Amino acid sequence: MVRRISPRSHIVLLLLLIIVALVQAQDQSGFISIDCGLPQNSSYTEKHTSIFYISDSGFIDTGVSKSVSAEFKINLQQQLSNLRSFPSGIRNCYRINVTSATKYLIRASFYYGNYDGTNVAPKFDLHLGANFMDTVKFTNASVTTFSEIIYTPLLDYIHLCLVNTGTGTPFISAIELRTLKNDTYVTQSWESLARLRRFDLGSTTNLQYRYKDDIYDRIWAPLGFDLWTQISSKLTNDELTQNHYQPPTIVMSTAAMPVNASASFDFYWDPDNVDEQYYVFMHFNEVKKLAPNETRSFNVTLNGKYWGGPLVPTYQSTSTIFSPSALAGESRYLFSLLRTEDSTLPPIINAIEVYTVKDFSRPETSQDDVDAITNIKKAYGVARNWEADPCGPTKYIWQGLNCSYDGNDPPRITSLDLSSSGLKGQISSYISKLSMLQYLDLSNNNLSGSVPDFLTQLQSLKVLNLGNNNLTGLVPNGLLDKSKKGSLSLSVEHNPNLCASTSCNQQTGGAISNKKKKNNNNHIVIPIAASIAGVLVLLAIVATAVICGLKKRKSKAVNIDEEQTAPNFSKIGPNQRQYTFNEIVKITNNFNRILGRGGFGTVYHGLIGDTQVAVKMLSPSAVRGYEQFLAEVKLLMVVHHRNLTSLIGYCNDESNIGLIYEYMANGNLEEHLSGKKNNAKLLSWEDRLRISVDAAQGLEYLHSGCKPPIIHRDVKCANILLNENFEAKLADFGLSKPFPTEEGTHISTVVAGTPGYLDPEYRDSNKLAEKSDVYSFGVVLLKMITGQAAYVKMQDEDNKPHISSWISSMLSNGEIKSIVDSKLQEDFDSGSVWKAVETAMACVASSSNKRPHMSDVVTQLKECLAAELARKRTDHATEQSDSLESDLASISVTTTEFEPIAR
Repeated sequence: MVRRISPRSHIVLLLLLIIVALVQAQDQSGFISIDCGLPQNSSYTEKHTSIFYISDSGFIDTGVSKSVSAEFKINLQQQLSNLRSFPSGIRNCYRINVTSATKYLIRASFYYGNYDGTNVAPKFDLHLGANFMDTVKFTNASVTTFSEIIYTPLLDYIHLCLVNTGTGTPFISAIELRTLKNDTYVTQSWESLARLRRFDLGSTTNLQYRYKDDIYDRIWAPLGFDLWTQISSKLTNDELTQNHYQPPTIVMSTAAMPVNASASFDFYWDPDNVDEQYYVFMHFNEVKKLAPNETRSFNVTLNGKYWGGPLVPTYQSTSTIFSPSALAGESRYLFSLLRTEDSTLPPIINAIEVYTVKDFSRPETSQDDVDAITNIKKAYGVARNWEADPCGPTKYIWQGLNCSYDGNDPPRITSLDLSSSGLKGQISSYISKLSMLQYLDLSNNNLSGSVPDFLTQLQSLKVLNLGNNNLTGLVPNGLLDKSKKGSLSLSVEHNPNLCASTSCNQQTGGAISNKKKKNNNNHIVIPIAASIAGVLVLLAIVATAVICGLKKRKSKAVNIDEEQTAPNFSKIGPNQRQYTFNEIVKITNNFNRILGRGGFGTVYHGLIGDTQVAVKMLSPSAVRGYEQFLAEVKLLMVVHHRNLTSLIGYCNDESNIGLIYEYMANGNLEEHLSGKKNNAKLLSWEDRLRISVDAAQGLEYLHSGCKPPIIHRDVKCANILLNENFEAKLADFGLSKPFPTEEGTHISTVVAGTPGYLDPEYRDSNKLAEKSDVYSFGVVLLKMITGQAAYVKMQDEDNKPHISSWISSMLSNGEIKSIVDSKLQEDFDSGSVWKAVETAMACVASSSNKRPHMSDVVTQLKECLAAELARKRTDHATEQSDSLESDLASISVTTTEFEPIAR
């Protein structure tokens, strides 16, 4: 008999379903569980774990859905049977919304399962935002690989990116995010933690545990050794008093202890890299109710040195010990639990977690800028591979953007080039949200409507190109005023129905007659040039106009092609202005103070208002100096980076040609290393590493952040300038060359550079490549390490070996201190110096194929710096801990947490 359900029963059933859903949601509050490759709008509850998974289709626009081979699906958790593969593109990224300033456990899962039928597992990289997270690799097709990190995002989203490194197609099976308590797993502000080990040491079942046993869905693997035995008790969640870490009750109900009750309990690991840093978390619970005559008390040592204790685990209560700062610098980490003299029972431990430190200090783009550019992408339907963080890393910067990078502050978008992009409709109001925008090129599109007033509110805007659209009406007076004053380069040509004058009744549209340009001061003169990008417009103007300015002295200058002659110009760049020679005389106080001399000419100190500047004047006799002048102008027009010197202005007054740069108060690196500068600073090892990282980042930007790449050709200590804070910037780009990568791995050119720094391979073959700069930078590093010249002066004055040869011979005895600059007085971390030497020697390898890329050099030097900083922190901690040691030894651990001092 069919039973009819009453309307009231429908309501009751609906309420029951809602209650069930709310209970399930509460169980997994703070969980984001994504099955990658699951069909769009699909979801399910995984039967083994009861975790609710959703499709990844709402988090990424690229990739293709795949399934693992049938023979690999047996007893497989459901989220691993699908995957998303990325056969196209170098970098593909998920965007996942999170709660900023909240600590997350983020886990990416990878199960190959021969999904592509090749039975060849790939290898690829995983990035979290702008930072490298992990290299994903597999031992075989049936093994699941996890990459897991504890991370506190500063923004309300994260980008998880898969990067093709040329060793197979990247893919991903699942992404899981779990919120943690912010007062757990505490590290330094810039440190994130990547899981290395998480073991259930007392396991009696040999099973793996995760959610629901672990409310944070951490995965606990069993581990045991022959020298250990296990003890256990029946324990429920209600019976165990937990601390903030809340390890699973089932894990804390068992413990490991030494088979020999009088022996120590030992465990260790050997790091792959001695510079790796670690955090260790040990969890304890007394699983046995001790008799009145029984005691359990023990200390913890690390490599034979006191680390914490005495520990007295409490019955049915979790306690956790950990070091408040990272452990580093050991070739083996051997922990021992040793019973105290008054203890009748051996030491025990229930579980342990070990994490490696990840430096995720590279910030992502300002969220306001990200929101704005994302909305611009949606408004115009921009058909570009605009994914993940717009400004970084630099080699993945979005096409058409340039960004400013200022230390640890979030990058800001300073340039937007959407020329020839098929844009339609009005100029998007979202552009007004890019508050730091300096360059905006919307030319050669089909934009309509009026020029909006909000463009006048962009205070930093220096270049605005709206040419060749269908804009109508009037150009706002605010833009016209800025153009008149010279603070804005404005281009609005080829908009037939747009008026670009403060008085429009005597002209048609945006076209201004030559007569009006010459005779009517009320009409704004707008530069007319055909361009693809506003910056390229200015670059062409520079090249031609500088040449025109030199017509009167071309008997002393290089030959000039007819196509290079063009009308004169008023500006060479968006951040630069023109000065007359008389103004230059005033700025330099009649050329009173010389800062230096070069092939281009003399460099003078100057003042523009209260701002110090450096003024480089072209010598009339410097024929090749003019070529270097033009090359430097071209480069500084289009490249902007915090580790490259900035161009402020120029002079093109008759035969007086000059460039004005930012002033670098502490001169160049060569002066400090050689001691030739008055009041030269004795650079510490930390100073030298920071300078090397800065300079390497500037060079990396030229090689990887510019399209086409740029080769400096004259990297040397004298061309690394230091500001008042001893922050380094690469300078002197007169010999720089663009490097058209599509033409091969090198270009043939006349050899140029400085002896000692010059790449021998380039010198002998005339074949220039980016690795030529790497060689030169290697010499810079060797000079910073040793304090020696490029050609080392020996007792035999006729014998001056190259610094690389000298170091090779000195290193044969394995003594690093014999080559380090004696002025450092052995105040450095030996491991850091060794790594720096190895990096430098790799840079100066005789074959360019064996030299690293600058991006690799930057990574290695940052690791050197981290090791040196860790040494200083450890030294400081040691000084303080000596006075605390006697107090620490008497502390009994009866609370839920205790923090031993790392020694």
